[in-house]
Amino acid sequence: MLTQVKPLRLPISNGRFENNEFVLSTPVVLAPMAGITNAAFRRLCREQGAGLFVSEMVTARALIERREETFRLIKPGVGESPRSVQLYAVDPIVLGKAVDLLGSEDLADHIDLNFGCPVPKVTRRGGGAALPFKRRLFSAIVEAAVKSASKYGIPVTVKMRVGINSDHHTFLESAKSAADLGVTWVALHARTAAQLYEGRADWNKITDLVEHLSGSDVPVLGNGDIWSGEDAVRMISQTGCAGVVVGRGCLGRPWLFADLVNSINGENKRVNPNLFEVRQIMLRHGQLLVEYFENEDRAMRDIRKHMAWYLKGFSVPREIRSSLGMVESLSHMQELLSGLEDQPYPQEVGDGPRGRTSHGREVKLPDGWLNDPDELATISIDDAISGG
Repeated sequence: MLTQVKPLRLPISNGRFENNEFVLSTPVVLAPMAGITNAAFRRLCREQGAGLFVSEMVTARALIERREETFRLIKPGVGESPRSVQLYAVDPIVLGKAVDLLGSEDLADHIDLNFGCPVPKVTRRGGGAALPFKRRLFSAIVEAAVKSASKYGIPVTVKMRVGINSDHHTFLESAKSAADLGVTWVALHARTAAQLYEGRADWNKITDLVEHLSGSDVPVLGNGDIWSGEDAVRMISQTGCAGVVVGRGCLGRPWLFADLVNSINGENKRVNPNLFEVRQIMLRHGQLLVEYFENEDRAMRDIRKHMAWYLKGFSVPREIRSSLGMVESLSHMQELLSGLEDQPYPQEVGDGPRGRTSHGREVKLPDGWLNDPDELATISIDDAISGG
């Protein structure tokens, strides 16, 4: 293991964990990804390697309104522990009520707050990566979450971006505020909202944040462009961060978590499954989705988007690749996959970027949002977004 890497600790004092804490011996967190990190995918990743696996983002208002799909999104998988839920909110009162619900009904062991989402339907309402610019509102939201969660022994963490754009960096001030208010850790995606997923993440910003919070006991986790275990080791070595958050790198590669465990523990052994091994993981994913949705048709519609990621770099006949993108049942999927010839893992292509590679663009914000960072903004709608 890298000498500077220590286990990450979540102080969970709800009576479910020995010594009132959960210890991540391998400091790796699965980033919430809408439409991807449901309980089936999280379980698949857990079967491959260690880490903390966070739910898809759900809105606080949808949670307190007890929407059925929202409760499906936060439902843990079989054996999933701790139960981690990511919340989105733009109103501290609504967020406090949502956290109270999770705590009083024993639905979560850990809560992560989303201040990093860059998509327009979130930022145009002042949420996600737009919110930290309003420093008073940001502090009020974090304080409401920490205060409510503390009653139930639930730790709160935050995930954020560098800022809105190159002219409005907020990560240093907002991270310090969150640390002072009692969050357990801060995770930083080293891009601005305006960058979306283009170019390279600026890991120097992670270094800056590590140094900025060096006087506190709050660790920093780094996020952005981790496509292999070697990338995680480089990020930790270069920035001094306490752990990593992995998003797009595990799309079609749930075995990345095994690779991360090996690399962080100093084992010079890559996890590069051949095509037949990947085929078995794909079928396992399909089976878990059927269990999760309790509906084979819906499960197949969900797994279709994963097919190109799983097969990236492999030589697959065009007709099979196309048919897998429209797969109709588990038996149909098995039949199609049985027509493939085994191949070694295409490491050079497989270790490359995958998922969203959107070019940067101007961030959609509420009218006048950038006029006054000290305005205690009031936003009337926070439930009209995906994630429940």
